[in-house]
Amino acid sequence: MKDTIPTVSASRVRVGGAGPWLMWSVAALFFAYGFFARVAPSIMVEDLMRDFAASGAIVGTLSAFYFYAYAGMQIPIGVALDRWGPRRMMALAAVVCGIGSILFGIAETLPVAYVGRLLIGGGSACAMIGTLKLASIWFPPNRFALVFGLTAAIGCAGAVAGQGPMASLVEVVGWREVQLGGGALSIVCAFLIWGIVRDRTDGGAAVAMPGAGLLDGLKRVLRNGQSWVLAFINAFMVAPLLSFGALWGVPYMKMAYGLTLPQAGLAASMMLIGHGFGAPVLGWMSDRIGLRKPILIVGTLIALLSFAAVIYAPGLPVMVAYLLLLVYGAMSSGSSIVYATAKENNPIECTGVTSGFVNMTTMGTSAVFQAVLGWILDLRWDGVEHAGARIYSVGAYQTAMTALIVTSAIAFILSFLVRETHCRSLDSSIQGSRKG
Repeated sequence: MKDTIPTVSASRVRVGGAGPWLMWSVAALFFAYGFFARVAPSIMVEDLMRDFAASGAIVGTLSAFYFYAYAGMQIPIGVALDRWGPRRMMALAAVVCGIGSILFGIAETLPVAYVGRLLIGGGSACAMIGTLKLASIWFPPNRFALVFGLTAAIGCAGAVAGQGPMASLVEVVGWREVQLGGGALSIVCAFLIWGIVRDRTDGGAAVAMPGAGLLDGLKRVLRNGQSWVLAFINAFMVAPLLSFGALWGVPYMKMAYGLTLPQAGLAASMMLIGHGFGAPVLGWMSDRIGLRKPILIVGTLIALLSFAAVIYAPGLPVMVAYLLLLVYGAMSSGSSIVYATAKENNPIECTGVTSGFVNMTTMGTSAVFQAVLGWILDLRWDGVEHAGARIYSVGAYQTAMTALIVTSAIAFILSFLVRETHCRSLDSSIQGSRKG
């Protein structure tokens, strides 16, 4: 791929200047598209059931294929990012993601649709951890949680576009056309990344572990108990966001609250809006007060209570339900703190594989829950259909969503096991810090 866009020389970019923010912005744009592709099936459930003659379990599996590929690629991509840098990895990933979206959009059979979703997930797998790798090598350490929060906010903006507004567009032009347009956008992102992003090669933060083998960083991360604690906190804390908000929330809100498709899409988007708003705020707050653990404990508890209210009290006024979903999204955005804390509990040169491990656990868990929730709904299905799509009762949804309530409770309990870092690296092998 040739440089067709004015490029930025790595040796001329100053840490803390405008260059890192420009590189971050194009990487974050790719992450926004990846998040858009992640949640898009939530507004297409009935269309997918009809076009592929699929049950709830099959639609859940189709959506989850994104997460299978995404989760499976996290550690390999994390290792590759630490070894070779983010520029070429992210550009290639954006092309793969675009091809997958186009393939999904033209699919006439389930196997072809599965392959499309796999490619979308595999390409998107590089978006967030690539952006975090850029943050670790181009920004001062005391800005990492804030930059992660801003990245999450941009990603959530993409997800919001993929629900409420996109629901109206799907009703006008169809879900296939939306997928084709998204694929074209991802390929545009690839050219922007190649032209603007630069790996750090000027003697600043190392891209690779000096003198280390490809798997040495992975071994160090996996031997650290805090890596596991933080990975499962994140997985269980955001499971409702990625299983309810990204798939089953739209049909549930239609059934439980009598909403139209765009209204239900807006309801699911409230979780993402809250997440996008809360991530930079909580990240900034944590960096400001120099503490990670207390914010995680409070956030996981409030997230649990607000989500439980939406599920077990469907008679709530719609605006109250919207508000509770917004609160859940804001409190579950403690992910910005989880990734920062995981980075601080591991060597700085292992940032890519650390983020990849946390992300793999999170996405793998969500993939399982999307399919499991569909399976539970099928078990509780009473035989009602509309235009070839299965209709599930409110009771069936409540039974299925109990699994998400349990995971949220586990995240709250695990948050007490986090080792406080005071926003500093606890690894003795890290010497000094970057200034900017």
